[in-house]
Amino acid sequence: MGQGAYIFGCEGLKLSQNEASFFKESDPWGFILFARNVDHPDQLKALCGELRECLGRNVPILIDQEGGRVQRLRAPYWREFLPPLDQAAIAKDPQRAMWLRGRLLAEDLQSVGIDVNCAPSLDVAQNDTHRFLKNRCYGFDAGTVVSLARELEQGLAAGGVAAVMKHIPGHGRSLLDTHLKLPRVSASLDDLREDFEPFVAFNHLSMAMTAHIIFEAIDPDHCATQSPLVSQFIRNQIGFNGLLMSDDLSMEALDGSIFERAQMSIHAGCDIALHCNGKLNEMEEVAQIGSLSPAAQKRADHAFNARPYRQEGDIQAFEAELKSLLTSS
Repeated sequence: MGQGAYIFGCEGLKLSQNEASFFKESDPWGFILFARNVDHPDQLKALCGELRECLGRNVPILIDQEGGRVQRLRAPYWREFLPPLDQAAIAKDPQRAMWLRGRLLAEDLQSVGIDVNCAPSLDVAQNDTHRFLKNRCYGFDAGTVVSLARELEQGLAAGGVAAVMKHIPGHGRSLLDTHLKLPRVSASLDDLREDFEPFVAFNHLSMAMTAHIIFEAIDPDHCATQSPLVSQFIRNQIGFNGLLMSDDLSMEALDGSIFERAQMSIHAGCDIALHCNGKLNEMEEVAQIGSLSPAAQKRADHAFNARPYRQEGDIQAFEAELKSLLTSS
């Protein structure tokens, strides 16, 4: 049997015996960590080791370490960052500052064994973008988003951390928090062209995460995560051929049981179902969707092998340079 078509979380600071047994049996493609899994560096490094030992391979371990509001590793042990939109607004050299941000984020992650970051967010911000997302964006136009996100992705790669672009094909027009409700976007395809443009520019990346949002111009009946039409658009129009993972199945934008949510996402064209809350009974439901398809396994293998190697660098100098770029003189 192949690897499971899912990424799982765990409940606490270390694996329970039940979790370890379940993970060995279900063989998820990867794991994702949250603040509930984080105490101090030695603990977190040990947890990452447990997860990899459990599956007997160098399994990808993901986290949402965007910086700003969405940051699972925090002070006093790890660096704190401004929200991306705020940093871009004050930096003397926004591109260089974003590369340094990515390099330092990667340093924090690599030091504890995390090698995949669910960033950058390529969503183009609007004036009325919901506050849960707005300052996590990089700019209000596609060109700015692309130029800054490219630096962030390259900084992460230099630090040995792979990027996951999100939320494909675009989330910036959301007026709702998808943790709670499902947004609808009525804009025409012509109007949406700028929303899609950053994802076209990054279609070479090995991993992407979907958006829980309905684009009426593509599919008025299903959100992007669960829409075969949107999946086809992502593959054929955006040109993304990498590993496509759902956003978190636990979010209330989605209807149905956890199994139904996972099954619909995979049937729609997602390669991987992402389940984040660490509840064992829910993960057991998700595991019923089974293994990666042959095509998804090929994309997953590419993403596995495409994880970058850390390059040496003067971390103290990087910290000082970023501070100077963000400090008024």
